[in-house]
Amino acid sequence: MSHFSSSNAPAVTIPLLQEQARDGRRLVMSTAYDAVTARLADPVVDMLLVGDSVGNVCLGFDNTLPVSMAMMNHHLEAVARTKPRALLVADMPYLSYHLSLDDTLCNAGGFLQRGAAAVKLEGGAKRVETVQALVECEIPVMGHLGLTPQSVHAMGGFKVQGRGAHDAVQILEDAHRLQEAGCFALVLEGIPSELAARITHTLSIPTVGIGAGPHCSGQVLVLHDVLGLTQEHRPKFVRTYIDGFDLLQQALAHWAEDVRRGAFPAQAEAYALPAEAHEAVAAWAPNSSTASA
Repeated sequence: MSHFSSSNAPAVTIPLLQEQARDGRRLVMSTAYDAVTARLADPVVDMLLVGDSVGNVCLGFDNTLPVSMAMMNHHLEAVARTKPRALLVADMPYLSYHLSLDDTLCNAGGFLQRGAAAVKLEGGAKRVETVQALVECEIPVMGHLGLTPQSVHAMGGFKVQGRGAHDAVQILEDAHRLQEAGCFALVLEGIPSELAARITHTLSIPTVGIGAGPHCSGQVLVLHDVLGLTQEHRPKFVRTYIDGFDLLQQALAHWAEDVRRGAFPAQAEAYALPAEAHEAVAAWAPNSSTASA
């Protein structure tokens, strides 16, 4: 039995997601960075995230900080061209919403003009004014609390957040501040399961967990991690469902061997000349100038 959504399924909207979360249906979000990954994920998820994680997953950076608006626009446009039915969310990269509200509104509005349905940004109480300004301009915002990768240096590395009493209460309070500011959902990353459960049960908007335990309204993972396409260390919260890197490399190695031993391409993978052209080519002989050349 196929678990894929019908190509005729209606587009996923924010009100639909919120209704499904209230009804207890678990939400699923995957990253997508180009047309191929978008087409892979769209039939089976509710939300596609064009994440700034493209920096370390696809572009070779150590973290997300070098990712620019130009890079994000490039990848968002590639995903948007597939016209996904899933809700398309774009990450606001570092410095795209930190300098001024004018810059923030232009950057976020540009995402919507390129096909995104919503934007995601990191941070708690300090982002309330930013979220309010975006929402007032009809730009839906997904918040992001806990382990926020753009704060990697301030946090002293990629560490679980909210383990101390003060920090846990601060994240809980930030979640409610962001809801009041107008966020339609929150990503909770790298926090204890009990804290994520408390946040989820006290909010009226959905939560999407990543390394936050099983009690959130939904879950998000990097597509490349789910498919086993990443070779570096994977966090504890990642579950890999296929050894994609090894399988794909084996396929490429098989093709390379076929090329080297003359088994590829076969006649079935080649084009034939029509009879008339074949006779002309066979009868052709170089003249003196061609031969000397």
